[in-house]
Amino acid sequence: MQVTSLMSRGDEAPVTPGVESSGDLLKGSLRVAFVGLILLASDWILTWMDPRNGAVGALLSMGGAVMLSAPILKQSMGDLRRGVVSINELVSLAVLASFVTGDYKTAGFVAFFMLAGEIIETRTAAGARASIESLIKLTPTRARRVVVGGGEEEVNTRDLAVGDVIRVRPGDNIAGDGVIVAGGSSINQASITGESLPVDRGFGEEVFAGTINLTGVLDIRVSRAGEDTTLGRVRDLILAAEQSKLPVMRLMDEYMRYYTPLVLTLGAMVWLMSKDLERVISVLVVACPCAFILATPTAMVAALSASARLGVLIKNVSDIELAARINAFVFDKTGTLTTGTMVVCRMVPMGGIGATELVRIAASVEQHSHHPTARALVRLASEVMVPLGEPTEFHEAAGRGIRARFEGRRVVVGRARWLLEEGIAPGFDTGVDLDEVRGFSLIFVAVDGQCLGWFGLQDQVREGAAEAVKELKSMGVKRVAMVTGDRAPVADRVARSLGIEEVAADCLPKDKVSFVEAVRHTGLCVAVVGDGVNDAPALAAGDVGIAMGAVGSEVAIHTATIALMNNELARLPFLIGLSRATRRVIQQNFCIGLVFIVGGLGLAAVGWLNPIVAAFLHNAGSLLVVFNSARLVRHGEGQDRMQSAPSLADQGEEDEWAPSPVS
Repeated sequence: MQVTSLMSRGDEAPVTPGVESSGDLLKGSLRVAFVGLILLASDWILTWMDPRNGAVGALLSMGGAVMLSAPILKQSMGDLRRGVVSINELVSLAVLASFVTGDYKTAGFVAFFMLAGEIIETRTAAGARASIESLIKLTPTRARRVVVGGGEEEVNTRDLAVGDVIRVRPGDNIAGDGVIVAGGSSINQASITGESLPVDRGFGEEVFAGTINLTGVLDIRVSRAGEDTTLGRVRDLILAAEQSKLPVMRLMDEYMRYYTPLVLTLGAMVWLMSKDLERVISVLVVACPCAFILATPTAMVAALSASARLGVLIKNVSDIELAARINAFVFDKTGTLTTGTMVVCRMVPMGGIGATELVRIAASVEQHSHHPTARALVRLASEVMVPLGEPTEFHEAAGRGIRARFEGRRVVVGRARWLLEEGIAPGFDTGVDLDEVRGFSLIFVAVDGQCLGWFGLQDQVREGAAEAVKELKSMGVKRVAMVTGDRAPVADRVARSLGIEEVAADCLPKDKVSFVEAVRHTGLCVAVVGDGVNDAPALAAGDVGIAMGAVGSEVAIHTATIALMNNELARLPFLIGLSRATRRVIQQNFCIGLVFIVGGLGLAAVGWLNPIVAAFLHNAGSLLVVFNSARLVRHGEGQDRMQSAPSLADQGEEDEWAPSPVS
């Protein structure tokens, strides 16, 4: 998308200029406006000092008028060569008519007001795009590549290849997506995810191009470089969104070619009735529909800027308008409403062992396993700062449990069936009061043939999910449903905790699609929210597909129409609020344009508006539209991005011992 203006349209196809090109345009326009205004003022000053200087003053004002009107006349000639009739011709005719009558002051001031309005509009539009540009120009141009032997060489980032190891010092931007192979640090990921606080990253964890290394030195093995990085894909999609158009914008483009002939006809009628060329000039100037043309694109650029700042990637501007009409949400469960990560929610020591010792034994034995329950136990030990030992004779039975020796004792950790297979006497699970059917995983710990306790684990409800669902309902969303392939008891428990009344469980991908289509057939505008990987068919089936946690996910970015670059469900109410605010601003902009054009035409036709005042009013309307749209840039600035994590005790479970959830 490109803000249409008198100075920013060339002979080529529309492109999206960057901040530097906008800055060059502004400097050139300012110079022309300044010199031209001095020449016009010199005419007035010389004539005021001595009426005999009229000829010199007229020459100066003619020079100023030529300088100020040249860009407009040049653009008009370019339009005519391409066979395009646009608003530029209206202004050009008004300026030329003033030249014909010898009224160089009028010609100069009309051109000056047009140019001044153009400067302010361009500057404001550039400001609205500044936050987008700051997001998409973050990848450094140089990187330090680690060479064989441990040395470094500085290379251009476009020369980086997959598999290269780069060294990133504190304060540097990361040059490519990759995995940390040495070091640890805090990373500012706001450019990608919109998170307000840094995140800690260490060995084996993924980092992204354009994010900022804050504290430590990192060695990163590059997995994606150049345009293939997450930031590169985000940049391309943002720029593509800027160049897309709403239906109303396409409609205006289609009918604008009829507008100029209509205004010329109106000008001819005014001339026939009044024989006053000044009225005709005023009609041509005030009829320029810049306010109408700017009404939608300025609002969309500002909305894209606000959404990009908070990590909401909108692939097409029409999705902003569509999001304002959403009145039904269909959520996936795992990875969307829940984190998809197992956490310990219950622990019961037995046989006189202490809680800390039970955690130490279980986590030490499980630390070399990649199973989700093993990772949850290790995270728990890290959270409560329990030191781990090293097991020996480690053996893992996939999906059942682990057998090992630890500090000279035989330890078995796993499901109840695994302990029975390993010779543990039956009856150790008689006191368990959690039901695995309801979504709990039970892990038992036995040492030297005696069960010493058990852990209850479950998928954690995502932080802020309940608040987001409640806020969506308060915004007028009529229907909120959850579809999942998980078991009905698990789905019901999660739905109740979030205030969701409608649940569809045990769903295959095709069942999710059928559910979404059924909701759409009721006449509702449906947004489908999923993790973007296994929910791709359902995301495509909704009116709007929203992918959660799309950072680094190729499938998520390309499947969904809108991608949340982080996992904060609070972005959903923000998106709905932004889209509705954008729709209101566009409506206000059209009203502003209508008032200034219709009112101005009426005043000009009856002779109450001279060309200079007409030019001033025309630009006043355009600037009101631009400033009104610019308010959207700050939408969501006060949103609380980071909420304190709730304790598991607040999730409806009466725990004997409930550690804080680890995300």
